[in-house]
Amino acid sequence: MANATVTRVGQINQAGDVDAIFLKQFGGEVLVAFDNATVTMGRHQVRTISNGKSAQFPRTGLIGSRYHTPGAEIVGQTMSHGETVIVIDDLLISDAFLANIDEAKAHYDVRSIYSTEIGRALAKQMDAHVLQTNVLAARSANPITGLPGGSQITPLTPGAPATADFEFNGMHLAAALFMAAQKLDENNAPEEGRFCYVRPAQYYALVQAEKTINRDYGGQGAYSDGKVFRVAGIEIVKTNQLPKTAVANGSLGAGTGNRYAGDFTKTVGLVTQASAVGTVKLLDLGMESAYDIRRQGTLLVAKYAVGHGVLRPECSVEIQKA
Repeated sequence: MANATVTRVGQINQAGDVDAIFLKQFGGEVLVAFDNATVTMGRHQVRTISNGKSAQFPRTGLIGSRYHTPGAEIVGQTMSHGETVIVIDDLLISDAFLANIDEAKAHYDVRSIYSTEIGRALAKQMDAHVLQTNVLAARSANPITGLPGGSQITPLTPGAPATADFEFNGMHLAAALFMAAQKLDENNAPEEGRFCYVRPAQYYALVQAEKTINRDYGGQGAYSDGKVFRVAGIEIVKTNQLPKTAVANGSLGAGTGNRYAGDFTKTVGLVTQASAVGTVKLLDLGMESAYDIRRQGTLLVAKYAVGHGVLRPECSVEIQKA
């Protein structure tokens, strides 16, 4: 009996790597899954470098004005300068090994599922580190003398509702957003590019708060759709990656240098402007796929090398529960 003539659907023009086409499909699916899952990309500063282990962001303070006395020499004024250095973390990967025999037995597209989950895994980690950095920014002093640092809104903050419950009371949380907007205004943070990150419980509490979606109050959203778009000029973003536990030193692995550790057990919301934190990319999201003849399977790997840091702490406000 003669052997069957096998058509390798992964080859190009019936020659070369039997996984050549699969590699492109895997890469595209990971990119789509990553872009769909991340909520912080496009909402903070991102800079790409071609080499090196860190990137410098210059910082400048404020300069004053004064009245001139006729005849007095004008010699100029001084202004504070500083810098923020963002260090690249170690290479972050998400990987899977698919055995040929398992793919053959499966009655569904196994690679599509794995590539989607790999993309989501990297997106979730990206969001988690960006949001942890953002909360830490709200707790940071400003490196430039004379400029304000980050801010916190708590139930004890002057102006908060009596017995405020920012965790589950939508109207109270909306009041906290107005307080946060006021704080950003007082800190001279730009009005465009303001976002509030909340978990699903807080998001739907906002949806059920009368004024946040009631058009008589200028609300934007729909009770029937379970959506609220904007409160106090701040875009509302729902995410599960807002930190809520105590992240101890060493718990994130040696690759981050403990730059994202902190106690986030009281964090219920984060109001931030796009210039509060920055991300430096050394290696952007990349994908590799290789068939291992010794193990009779295909290794799928997605990876990136980035780092995150605080740029303008005065543009970040943390909302805390009691």
